[in-house]
Amino acid sequence: MFALGLGVATLNGDNQILEVFYPAPLVGEKAEALNGLLADQTLQPGESRRLSQEDLQSLAENAGADLQAPARTMLRADADRKTAVLVLIDTDQKPASTEDVYLRLHLLSHRLAKPHQQNLEGMFGMLPNVAWTSEGAIDLQELTHRQLEARIAGRVLRVHSIDKFPPMTDYVVPAGVRIADTARVRLGAYVGEGTTVMHEGFINFNAGTEGTSMIEGRISAGVMVGEGSDLGGGCSTMGTLSGGGNIVISVGKNSLIGANAGIGIPLGDDCKVEAGLYLTAGTRVAVLDENGAVVENTKARELAGKPGLLFRRNSENGRVEVLTNKSAIQLNEMLHAHN
Repeated sequence: MFALGLGVATLNGDNQILEVFYPAPLVGEKAEALNGLLADQTLQPGESRRLSQEDLQSLAENAGADLQAPARTMLRADADRKTAVLVLIDTDQKPASTEDVYLRLHLLSHRLAKPHQQNLEGMFGMLPNVAWTSEGAIDLQELTHRQLEARIAGRVLRVHSIDKFPPMTDYVVPAGVRIADTARVRLGAYVGEGTTVMHEGFINFNAGTEGTSMIEGRISAGVMVGEGSDLGGGCSTMGTLSGGGNIVISVGKNSLIGANAGIGIPLGDDCKVEAGLYLTAGTRVAVLDENGAVVENTKARELAGKPGLLFRRNSENGRVEVLTNKSAIQLNEMLHAHN
């Protein structure tokens, strides 16, 4: 898939790009059609250009509505440590630059691409570690000087985080969501319409929710949560960034992970994991029949993705058990009615 982004980038003192804001990224035929509007600047996939005032003027006059409004705004902007960039990418190819990676993260949070639909190989090496402050992104080597400048001017420059990823809502606010603590949802999260993220909920990049969901736990990188599911307070999903794991973890539709529980296997539709139970791929599980008798002993990985299961720990002997989930969860309709 091709994508085109017209954005404004923040530069450090060495003229290197720290981050980019793309107000209206384009994908598919729109991206290909609008590439080449500048007479001598048709871009190849993976290529980006820093635009002059003349370039922006040309876009403001000749581009379609998707690019004209941002171009006109950028023409009026203060150019101190800022630059306009135009980027074309092929999401099947590896990222080629910081501005390329930021466009891919925007596509996820704008719901123009779903997790695992883009090639993100090597992205971490192209994202600088940045001080995210009350005055925007600042190079770490320049932070002390900027703090001193602010103090002399009678301001306090507040540092909110030191990270490669900024909060999503500083760049994209998807329609129909509620997020109690916006610092806990990173740019590159895919937050489906109808999702509520409570104060302890967390959504990493290249991860998210399909639609109406209640998130009070952690959605790790690479994990997708199905429509109608509920992640209880303090629960977690095992991502694929660390530990060498290559299984893509997911949560099916209408499923529940209880408070302080967790999963290291894909969970199917209409499943429940009891509060406090962490289910890894190697967890030994006793399979029960309708009468509560053990019919098989297996590992949790053998049950990955199967629907209609209830995982629990036997309070008498500590054994992890699985049986048919006879009661699918129902989210509170009133709670989600006004997202």
